[in-house]
Amino acid sequence: MVGEKATHRSWEPDLQDLGAYDKIKFPLPSTFYDRYETRLAAKDQDMTIDKTMNLTSDLKVHASFDKPAANAPSQKELNKLFQAAKTPEEKAALQKQFGSRQFGRLNDEQRQAYAAYYDKVTREFDSLQLEGKALVEWKFQRYMKDYLATANSLDRNIGKILDYLDESGLSENTIVIYASDNGFYIGEHGWFDKRFVYEESIHVPMIIRYPKLTKAGITTDKIVLNNDWAPTILDAAGIKVPADMQGKSLLPLLKNEKAVTNWRKDAYYHYYEFPQPHHVHPHFGIRSDRYTIARFYGEVNSWELFDNQSDPKQVNNIYGQKGQEKLTADLKARLKKLIVEFDDQEALKIFDQKI
Repeated sequence: MVGEKATHRSWEPDLQDLGAYDKIKFPLPSTFYDRYETRLAAKDQDMTIDKTMNLTSDLKVHASFDKPAANAPSQKELNKLFQAAKTPEEKAALQKQFGSRQFGRLNDEQRQAYAAYYDKVTREFDSLQLEGKALVEWKFQRYMKDYLATANSLDRNIGKILDYLDESGLSENTIVIYASDNGFYIGEHGWFDKRFVYEESIHVPMIIRYPKLTKAGITTDKIVLNNDWAPTILDAAGIKVPADMQGKSLLPLLKNEKAVTNWRKDAYYHYYEFPQPHHVHPHFGIRSDRYTIARFYGEVNSWELFDNQSDPKQVNNIYGQKGQEKLTADLKARLKKLIVEFDDQEALKIFDQKI
């Protein structure tokens, strides 16, 4: 397993990729100014580019790339101080310390390159004197530039691995699985990060290369999950998959998808982490081939239902609307079945509670 540098906060590109996308203006997603009507939990999160994304620690504006002092507060101590800070001035001063701690691991060459590049970004920002929509859209552009510049090194180094397998004659008998733990928002709904059951974060990249078994370019519409990786690898190695292991081997899909008739219809999802980070309310639900249904609980208690065919951006919660009773009952029954199958006792207790 190789864990490449992820396109994760705070998006720190390789030196050769700094500024790679500076000449591109990225279009705003159609939901960038989403007002979250009919979606209580979506309205109450803390992961917007507008309010949550920080100019200093995330976008490196006025960031310090100096080595932190030996007696400088740790990241954990800075987090506590930041939570206790009462004024914008106090928070701004702490953000600079965040940057120093955050970039303290850079070597001298990296530190100099980062300082030179982001000093130019800072001067541009200061000269523009932005506010309101102009400010949040500038933040989006900077986010996209750093995000994709970070992805450059990921692509480059995955390419090196594939080239090595080809050059060493190992390609035909080596299974390569490219995947991630989650999707990521790049401005949709005005957000960055992940966590919600919504389309952008629940969809995970998965590409499998195994020339010995399957041809290049084949795709599937079947629902596959992260917990299918282990059974797939065991199956390919000729090892019996333990009965108590969740997930299914993907080898039958790779060999002959048309012959696979008994495949899952729904993906089960349960998110717990609350209130930090990002104040995303806990929820569980399923994503079928067409619909998403989710139950939010805790401080926000609500159901959400989306028709992903007619509403692919998921801005219209149709739960409780007239004419959706039969569909809702069917999806709830399928959701409960998976809750029981996965022995999710917390979800089972909440499922039948009235709102």
